[in-house]
Amino acid sequence: MATIAYEDLTPGRTFDLGEVVVDRAEMLAFAERFDPQPFHLDEEAGKESVLGGLCASGWFTASLWMRGYVDHVLADSTSQGSPGGNELAWLAPVFPGDVLRLKAEVTDRRRSQTRPNLGLVDITGTADRDGQRVLRFSFVGMFGTREQD
Repeated sequence: MATIAYEDLTPGRTFDLGEVVVDRAEMLAFAERFDPQPFHLDEEAGKESVLGGLCASGWFTASLWMRGYVDHVLADSTSQGSPGGNELAWLAPVFPGDVLRLKAEVTDRRRSQTRPNLGLVDITGTADRDGQRVLRFSFVGMFGTREQD
C-alpha cells in the first residue's frame, strides 16, 4: 500500500526533493534531442547570448525536478497523473555544474466531484541555486484517497 495518499497532502506540506548537480553531458544530450537552440549546445553561442554562457534548456531543468518528484513523492503514492498546470517560469539560466535544491509544496486540495475516490492537489514546484530561484511552476496532481465514500 502506498504511503502518500490524498489525505496526506494538506496545504502547506512541503517535500524536499533533494539536490541534483547539472551534468554537462546529460544537459547537452537533452538539448541535442529536444531543444537544439545554439545557446544550449555551443559554448560560444551561449556566451554571446543574453544567458551569458552554455546553459540548460528550461525543459531539462523541469525534467530534473520531475525526477526528484517521482523519487521522493510519486513512487510511494497513490498518484493518478496530472491534468496539467497553469504556470511555468524559468527565472534564471542554469549552467553545467550548478547544484539545484528541489522542492514541492502543496498549496490547495479538493475532492473530485465526479470521482469520490480521487483528490485534486495543487502543487508548486521550485528549483533553487545558492538561494536563487531558477524554476517555478504550478500544476494539479491527482491522487487516490484512502477513504472510500
